[in-house]
Amino acid sequence: MRTDKRTGVMIGVTLAVALATASGVGRAKTVAKGEAAGAAAAERGAMIVQIGGCNHCHTPWMFDASLGMPVPDMKRMLSGHPADAPDPEGKVGKRDVGLIGPTFTSFAMPFGTVYAPNLTPDKDTGMGTWTEKMFVDAIKNGKHMGGNGRAILPPMPWMDLSALPETDLKALYAFLKSIPAVRNPVPAHKVPEPVYAVITENFEKLKKAMQARPAAKP
Repeated sequence: MRTDKRTGVMIGVTLAVALATASGVGRAKTVAKGEAAGAAAAERGAMIVQIGGCNHCHTPWMFDASLGMPVPDMKRMLSGHPADAPDPEGKVGKRDVGLIGPTFTSFAMPFGTVYAPNLTPDKDTGMGTWTEKMFVDAIKNGKHMGGNGRAILPPMPWMDLSALPETDLKALYAFLKSIPAVRNPVPAHKVPEPVYAVITENFEKLKKAMQARPAAKP
């Protein structure tokens, strides 16, 4: 009888270990699949950033003496307008759309001066606290903080990005969350509050017009 009991216990322990191992392997496979899917999404997001020219405005530019021309400073990739960088010099002419500052991250426009924000996952100065839904809704609606904040100002082409399939917007978010966080407190836009209200109102009209066009297919 004792032998039978011991045999039963051993069988029970063996089954428990086997089940636990199988469960652990299953969880590991699930995690691995999730990580692979996340990596694939981030890779596609990187491509969208590349072809969308996001570095043109959100990455500070510097003069490369070896090339004899200004280029994006990828050590500060997508970190926005440097906190200590100067504004564009001069005044916007009557026929000018705007003036661009020396780092290509500040834009003097007829309604005020706009600075490219920090898109890195820094929690204090970047997008570290943004959720995926907040990001997607902001792009779709042309407003910050999940589409409930202020209007996203020109020259940000949110209207073009809003035409992307939601999977691509999520991929873009995945990439932005995967890049190194850069602490860079971008200054507030120099735009009068009444102008914000007018721009927001006009953006609502623009949004309706943009929604009338066919969306891009995956």
